Amino acid sequence: MDLGALVLLGAVGVAAGSVNAVAGGGSLIMLPVLLAFGVPPVQATVTNSVSVTGGYSASVLGTRPDLRGQGARLRLLAPTVLLGASTGCVLLLHTPPGVFAKLMPLLVLAASLLLAFQERVGRLVGEPHAQPVWLRFVLLFLVGVYGGYFNSVLGVILIAVLSVVVVESMNRIVALKNILQLVVGVVATTVYSLFGPVYWPAVAVLVPATLLGGFAGARAGRRLPARTLRAVIVAFGVTVAGALFLRAMS
Repeated sequence: MDLGALVLLGAVGVAAGSVNAVAGGGSLIMLPVLLAFGVPPVQATVTNSVSVTGGYSASVLGTRPDLRGQGARLRLLAPTVLLGASTGCVLLLHTPPGVFAKLMPLLVLAASLLLAFQERVGRLVGEPHAQPVWLRFVLLFLVGVYGGYFNSVLGVILIAVLSVVVVESMNRIVALKNILQLVVGVVATTVYSLFGPVYWPAVAVLVPATLLGGFAGARAGRRLPARTLRAVIVAFGVTVAGALFLRAMS
């Protein structure tokens, strides 16, 4: 890549880190750019997953005040997500490129609608304290599998699931989402660094860029009212789903 390409990639990384901090989906900004620069699909997906981990770390720091009192919950949920992410990474390394991408538009749209109609869905599923314990673990395991496999818009799906299984304000759910995203990112970085075709020059530019964007986005996101934040996340998810539908049809 020449200097201009590296500068563009850095700007994209800042934008992606900011989006991931608030709603998730920043990977969908970086992935098309990597593909446009000639990085093969599987290598672009793996590089994308490794690059966003720095932004996840910054997002956790930015929303740390909203994590108070959630330690016990994290000790229960994080291992489930970790196991799912490990499974997803193994699946990606053993399946043909692009197979899972065909399901992406439906998954993103479903997650966005789940968040939009959170209260109605909650009444159908039952209050979190009345739900069977296995339900939340199965849901979070599947989210972890998805995150390890493709990662893009993981935050949208995580927020949608957490909004159903956890009784908390949106800001505290976003903080919890940031921690679980980081768990997925650490697993993906470890597995793909050892066994995946990571394109390291791009990672060297994207990691500091996503760090900067993640911290800025997390701080800005905490200033939004809960209703506004939910609306922004739903709108973003629906927009991403529409873009994926168009891409799948082309």
